Amino acid sequence: MANRHLSRSIVMQTLYEWDFRGGSMTDLEIEQALARNAEEFAPGVHDISFMRTLLLGILEKRASLDDVIEKAAPDWPIDKIALVDRNVLRIGLFELLFEDRGQVPAKVAINEAIELAKSYGGETSSRFINGVLGAVYKELGEPGKDEVTKKKSPHETIDISKLPVLNLGGAVVYAREGEDVYLALVHDIFGHWTLSKGKIGEGEDVETGTIRKVKEEIGVDIVIKEKLGENEYTASHPENGKMRKHVHYFLAEAPYQALKLKEEKGGLDDTQWFKLADILDLNLYDDMIPLFTKAVTILLEKKDGEVK
Repeated sequence: MANRHLSRSIVMQTLYEWDFRGGSMTDLEIEQALARNAEEFAPGVHDISFMRTLLLGILEKRASLDDVIEKAAPDWPIDKIALVDRNVLRIGLFELLFEDRGQVPAKVAINEAIELAKSYGGETSSRFINGVLGAVYKELGEPGKDEVTKKKSPHETIDISKLPVLNLGGAVVYAREGEDVYLALVHDIFGHWTLSKGKIGEGEDVETGTIRKVKEEIGVDIVIKEKLGENEYTASHPENGKMRKHVHYFLAEAPYQALKLKEEKGGLDDTQWFKLADILDLNLYDDMIPLFTKAVTILLEKKDGEVK
C-alpha cells in the first residue's frame, strides 16, 4: 500500500538521523524525531503505530542486522556503506527476517527496500540493495518463489559476459593428527559451516592469494595440494554495480594447530577442526556438499597418507 511505503520512508529518515548522530540519541529523542518526521513529511498518514513498531524493532535488532549485511556484502564493512543504503538495508532485512510473512511477504520486503533506495539513495543504490537482499533471500530458501511476479522488460536484461570479474580463492583445509584426518571450517551468522575463502588481489596469483587469505582468516599456513573446482556468481557492489565473482577451490594441507578466527571478520563467528566422519552431519550449504564430498573422497583414497 502507498501509505505503508510512505511510512517506511519516514522510518528510513529517522534511522538516517539516528545513524548520522552516531547512534547517540536517547529513546525520547528517537520518539520525538519519528513524530517530527511523520508530521512534516506524512501529515495525512495516520500510521504512527506501524512506524514506531518498525523503527524500534530495527534498533533492537540492529547488531544482528548489521552482521547479516556484512555477511551478504563481505567486501563492504558496515561503516563503509552509505548512510542511506545501510539504513534501507536494515529496514528490508528486518522485514525479511523478523516480520510475519503473511503481513509482509519476502518479495514485498525486498521490493519496498529497492524503491526506497531509488528514491533516496545514489545511482547504484537500488542495485546494491537488490544484490544484498537477494543473497539473503536465497539463504532463506527463496520463500514465495513460486508466486507470480512481473517479468522484467527487455531493457533490464544484463549481459553477464560483460560484467567485471572479481577472483576469490577458497580452500578445504585438512590436517593429520595420528590416524585421524581433520577439516578446518568456518561458521557464519546464517548458521552454516563452510570453507575459508577471500578476495584475490589484483595481479596476484590465485594460489598465492588463497594461501594468504586462509592465513588471514583462520591463522594457519597451508600448502595447496590440488584444485577441487571453480564456481561463478553475480553480486552487487555499492559503487560499481553488478560484477561476476569467480571462486577457485583447492584442497590444502595445514598443521594441526589451534585455529584463530580473524577479529571483526564480517559474517563469521567461529572456526573449528572436525573429523572427516563428522562433516556431513554439520549444517552445510547445499552447493558446498559436492565440494566437501570430493575432498573427503580424495583424502580417504590416499592410502599412503600423502596427498600428492
